[in-house]
Amino acid sequence: MATATVATASPASAGSKPWYKILYVQVLIAIVLGALVGAFWPSLATNEWIKALGDGFIKLIKMVIAPIIFCTVVSGIAHIQDAKKVGRIGVKALVYFEVVSTFALVIGLLVGNIVKPGAGFGNAAANAQAVANYAKQAEAQKSVDFVLHIIPDTVVGAFAQGEILQVLLFSVLFGFAIMGLGERGHTIRSFIDDAAHAVFGVISIVMRAAPIGAFGAMAFTIGKFGTGAILNLMGLIATFYLTAALFVFVVLGIIARIAGFSIFKFLAYIKDELLIVLGTSSSESALPSLMEKLERLGCSKSVVGLVVPTGYSFNLDGTNIYMTLATLFIAQALGFDLTFSQQITILIVAMLTSKGASGITGAGFITLAATLAVVDPRLVPGMAIVLGIDKFMSECRALTNLCGNGVACVIVAWWEGELDRDKLNANLARQIDPTDMETAVTTD
Repeated sequence: MATATVATASPASAGSKPWYKILYVQVLIAIVLGALVGAFWPSLATNEWIKALGDGFIKLIKMVIAPIIFCTVVSGIAHIQDAKKVGRIGVKALVYFEVVSTFALVIGLLVGNIVKPGAGFGNAAANAQAVANYAKQAEAQKSVDFVLHIIPDTVVGAFAQGEILQVLLFSVLFGFAIMGLGERGHTIRSFIDDAAHAVFGVISIVMRAAPIGAFGAMAFTIGKFGTGAILNLMGLIATFYLTAALFVFVVLGIIARIAGFSIFKFLAYIKDELLIVLGTSSSESALPSLMEKLERLGCSKSVVGLVVPTGYSFNLDGTNIYMTLATLFIAQALGFDLTFSQQITILIVAMLTSKGASGITGAGFITLAATLAVVDPRLVPGMAIVLGIDKFMSECRALTNLCGNGVACVIVAWWEGELDRDKLNANLARQIDPTDMETAVTTD
């Protein structure tokens, strides 16, 4: 029988480190410094080398996402004796995703109707050309294309292009193949377990560059768009952030309480990942570290390997909130009074388009275009209203998506009976620095 990946902190644990050596403190300082540089020295902040700091860190993380998913999923499935268990975990995860995603969509609609952030905005002059590219990409994302896209042209291509769903599909098939080998598959199982250990070691090294990446990304963002871009539409940004907070602390908080843990302690546990996402505006930048921490938290390897990568495509709570809220904002700003049936259409269409555009650059904006086109094509040009501030809203989308996927993994593990309650309680009570992670994979 196999045991899940166990991570132990090195002697220099986060609690014994000087404050300036703790990763989340470094990232927080870097974000503040980046914002100051962007605000006061925009010409310096928009230098291509400053931008390269943030882009480079994200590329370093993306470099190891495919190997992490492959090793985790294959090892998790290969050690399972009952093949039905994999399907059971997948079904439970999808059921959870759809239920919680619906809550996210409904909350976005309710807040949009109550607060009416677009009311009084006036008929903004929308530049259709500025959003034409997004609309074209959204139009191309048909359900059939999405399903076919999951199947890679070649296995090597899936890894080379970093297509999460394609790598996940091959990993599941490969894991089942090794499971079918029985004892003959022991050698390759051990090799993949050791490979996972090595790749997590790479993550530990890469995470040390997180403050540099966060500084570069934040400085470039503020330097390029300016603080004025935020002030112009502060109402929408504030409404979106407050709605996302309401979802995380109330909806996810209640779900976490039902499962027997505190959402506040959980957020404190993944604070390093949250700050990295805040600095880079990319939830993928924290995916490998999040998966490692969830295993440390007591979730079984098989659950983590299946739920987290799948959640990055099917459990986009932040994107769902953004779509419903932004759709209402644009309609209100352009003077359209959406009927009840049109708002129900928003729920249905947004639920589908959020899956169809997963994995695409600017996915939140693209799904918004697809949703607007179905609800009322006249709303599509209004996307230009929010185009300038989408970069700032993408940070909140990424943060909410990360929180939602982390909680989803713990819930599915608990539902499946694969959650070590002692580990959960013990790890939520202490601080962990990702750069101190030492992962040991053992089997017996």
